Amino acid sequence: QVQLVESGGGLVQPGGSLRLSCVASGSIFSIYGMGWYRQAPGKPRELVAVINSGDISDYADSVKGRFTISRDNNKNTVYLQMNDLKPEDTAVYYCNADLLTITFRRNNYWGQGTQVTVSS
Repeated sequence: QVQLVESGGGLVQPGGSLRLSCVASGSIFSIYGMGWYRQAPGKPRELVAVINSGDISDYADSVKGRFTISRDNNKNTVYLQMNDLKPEDTAVYYCNADLLTITFRRNNYWGQGTQVTVSS
């Protein structure tokens, strides 16, 4: 009933930029928060950035000052602007939504992931 579709990943050189988008659709009543997580090979999935319904955001220390999370509530979309990308940013990036369905069940949903590769 709910799906998250991510886009915007790709291959960039160090210092480059990418903008990820994630659109939530389906039987959604409201979205409490949305976020981006990433998982590099051999490492656990980690928080990159989150933003709640009040537009309060939080970031992993490793991306502060370089990444910006934002959301468009009318479009049920969350964005991640990634600047000054570094090789260590290479990972599969996953979108997450903490939401209330139209049946008033609160659940977390995940996107399929989009690959971000930062390499020369």
